[in-house]
Amino acid sequence: MKRKASAVWNGTLKEGKGTLSTGSGALERQPYSFGARFEEGKAGTNPEELIAAAEAGCFTMALGGDLSKAGHPPEKLSTEATAELKQSDGQWSIATIHLVTRGRVPGVDQAEFQRLAEATKTNCIVSRALNVEFTIDAKLE
Repeated sequence: MKRKASAVWNGTLKEGKGTLSTGSGALERQPYSFGARFEEGKAGTNPEELIAAAEAGCFTMALGGDLSKAGHPPEKLSTEATAELKQSDGQWSIATIHLVTRGRVPGVDQAEFQRLAEATKTNCIVSRALNVEFTIDAKLE
């Protein structure tokens, strides 16, 4: 199985503009720019935002699977992922990804929910692909 995405960039790093597209068509020529990446409030997406979205989606789906395997199928799970960028020695990096997940899960207590969320954060496909620190705040609704 393979998944594809593509990028087109025109111009210099700071003044240029580009587009991002996915093979599935979910994103088609979505604009991105230096400003969208490194300045707050600029329109457009950026690779780091897409990594956060990928982590949120992967983690939430995997947590649903892990809860179900443990005998607690969830009614609803929601996760917000924040990729924190830091600059060190003139280079930007994703330093951490913080997950805030909330769940409505009949029959599970907070301790078990937290335990399963902690285990899941290192086991989903996207988490395993990234070499960053993950933190999690998992609570039942």
